[in-house]
Amino acid sequence: MAKEKKTWVVPEGQELTEMDRIILSFQHRGKKVPTRDLIKTPEQIDGIRKAGVLNTAVLDAVAEMIRPGISTLQIDELVYNFTTKHGGIPAPLNYEGFPASCCTSVNDVVCHGIPSAREILEEGDIVNVDCTTILNGYYADASRMFVIGGKTEPRWQQLVDVAWQCLKIGEQVCSRPYVFVGDIGNAIANHAHKNHMSVVRDLCGHGVGLEFHEPPDVEHYGHKGTGMLLVPGMTFTIEPMINLGHWEVCSDPDDPTGWIVLTADEEASAQWEHTYLMTENGVEIITH
Repeated sequence: MAKEKKTWVVPEGQELTEMDRIILSFQHRGKKVPTRDLIKTPEQIDGIRKAGVLNTAVLDAVAEMIRPGISTLQIDELVYNFTTKHGGIPAPLNYEGFPASCCTSVNDVVCHGIPSAREILEEGDIVNVDCTTILNGYYADASRMFVIGGKTEPRWQQLVDVAWQCLKIGEQVCSRPYVFVGDIGNAIANHAHKNHMSVVRDLCGHGVGLEFHEPPDVEHYGHKGTGMLLVPGMTFTIEPMINLGHWEVCSDPDDPTGWIVLTADEEASAQWEHTYLMTENGVEIITH
């Protein structure tokens, strides 16, 4: 008989808490549970919340300036200047070679769009602006969709709306603790498919807080009861990437950095992202 893998370990001599009992019960049944280092301390949670306040303020500043006729580089300059002025660091800048302070993903760019002086926003474009902020060593991450000029073609507007609904559906799954990552993915994929759209499978959400990317991977498709158990004290993103066409993606052949991800069928894509803290009463939105 295979020996049970003990991911969640109670320190010797420490009295079992109710959370310990719940997690150990799932672990005994062979479910994937977190390690203790994924549970943030009150001090760490306070730091992540403060990073979230700044990250939200950065995206609010983007919302005020984004309009037809500006370049995506101007967005990036605003993100850098606003973040650093308020004592933060834009986490994407120089991260594994990424050359900018935020990602600006326009129309058929799924994610990791690189800001450029040559990319001028036009009326009807749909744009995802993704910002991650480091403040005093703590990370918070969020992205928003913007419809440039306030109006786009009906199919693209529906895509933006469905992507938002997918985020909120994933959030609703987490209205109580001790749910699985697969529960989130299953609910999101069902809603996208009901609207004849697809969920990108090659990219996912993630733990965040002490690092840019931490366990667990938060996939936006899957089966209930699979993936990691989400317990109080964990911080993570939900960030469904929804495609108007097929879910397959590809690299941009004109991008020497290898970062930019496109829809393989050149249809549009949309994404929203929040950072969440799981509590005893369900998720708290840390940044949006």
